[in-house]
Amino acid sequence: MIIDHPLFGPRDASEFVYLGDASLMDRPDWKSETAAQDFHAYAYLRDNPAGPHRELWFHEGGDRSWLVITRDTVTHEITRVELARDVARKQRAPQ
Repeated sequence: MIIDHPLFGPRDASEFVYLGDASLMDRPDWKSETAAQDFHAYAYLRDNPAGPHRELWFHEGGDRSWLVITRDTVTHEITRVELARDVARKQRAPQ
């Protein structure tokens, strides 16, 4: 599988480590009244989708950047690759 890194272009997937669902970037609020339930769901409840899915990957064999990759889990086709820092900034930006 080839991952088109936003900064370095096409790289072999062997340079990367899969780290899980990209929704893990959205940590629950520890001050919430439902924090215990929220963190339980965050840590233990996962979807196993068939189809397009946003995933976290780490460029371990390169610049050590974190990426959010949108990949079809059935065909392994990668449709989008973004730097995780850019995705996090977009999520924090006021709407």
